[in-house]
Amino acid sequence: MGHQSHHLIARVVSGGQTGADRAALDAAIAAGVPYGGWCPAGGWAEDLPDPPGLLALYPGLAETDTRDPDVRTRLNVRDSDATLVVQGQDTPSPGSDLTRRTAAKLERPVLMTDGNDLDEVIGWLDGMGPGLTLNVAGPRESEQPGAYELTRKLLAGVLRPGAAST
Repeated sequence: MGHQSHHLIARVVSGGQTGADRAALDAAIAAGVPYGGWCPAGGWAEDLPDPPGLLALYPGLAETDTRDPDVRTRLNVRDSDATLVVQGQDTPSPGSDLTRRTAAKLERPVLMTDGNDLDEVIGWLDGMGPGLTLNVAGPRESEQPGAYELTRKLLAGVLRPGAAST
């Protein structure tokens, strides 16, 4: 009998960009899991370029002191127990690459997934025990069309009460 996933994941963190980030926030809200994370100054995202941007939709996010998304990316890895990167096999994503490099540098666990193997993700999370702050990252919607739907579906499974490896 595994842990129930809502005990595994105490909090979901992301930078709020379109695609994987936004899906993570929406999945957490839908599942009743607290969310947070750093976003660029002014709540900047590619579809919400003007302040308050993301902050109007996701008041639980914190602004960095710059619009440079790299700063937000590093802080979200730093402030989390583990990072899940949801990215298509052949999708270039500079932000996802930075996320992986930062996790390696800070010696934080990171799992790359194409979003299609729920059991793999749950098994990985199970191995770390309950109460995790999970950072979710991945391509923008403009870099990988469909990234939002894919990540939203994956996280709905991860955050579903009772989802655990048995």
